[in-house]
Amino acid sequence: MSAFLLAFLVPMAIGLWAQHRVKSTFAKNLEVPASHGMSGAEVARRILDSNGLHEVPIEETPGTLSDHYDPRSRSVHLSPEVYHGRSISSTAVGSHEVGHALQHAASYSFFQFRSALWPAVSFASNIWMLFLFGGIFLNILGFIYVAIGLYAIAVLFQIVTLPVEFDASRRAKRQLGDLGLVGSSEAGGVGSVLTAAAWTYVAGALAAIAMLLYYLSLLSNR
Repeated sequence: MSAFLLAFLVPMAIGLWAQHRVKSTFAKNLEVPASHGMSGAEVARRILDSNGLHEVPIEETPGTLSDHYDPRSRSVHLSPEVYHGRSISSTAVGSHEVGHALQHAASYSFFQFRSALWPAVSFASNIWMLFLFGGIFLNILGFIYVAIGLYAIAVLFQIVTLPVEFDASRRAKRQLGDLGLVGSSEAGGVGSVLTAAAWTYVAGALAAIAMLLYYLSLLSNR
């Protein structure tokens, strides 16, 4: 029971806390107007153009906190609150997603590695549980080994995501400072939004690692 608590309930609690923190921090700073008066989309465009990435489009995508960068189409996608918003949160999130475009343009190693992993992760995430349950119910140990190996690919993806996300935030902060878009009084708010978002990735990685260790412990006891 203690191993189950460590592998499932504790990471889940951290994940729920991280989700609450990012939502509350985002909502709080969404009410704080940015002194530059620009929308999140305009901030993103300014950073992209300043780095010669005029061809990278910025598109509005439905949903809340649905912001992302798509490396396949080399496009930035911002949620309505970020795309149109003129707040500290809009500035932070918009610049962070552009940070991924800057990584792509610079061939940042961890970004490249994560992109290369994605097809394998997509396949593994859809099929690993079939091998796990098949191995358990049919009592085929080889299936269980395959399941854990596939799950390990997903865990690796979660781990590689951490430096990618932290580096995107670092690039965002530097760009905002270099372009004079965020003053010293606003830097704290931008930093808090980016830090809160980073914790969701940390929580996800911890949960994935804990579950992998749990599955490995079960396998060693067979």
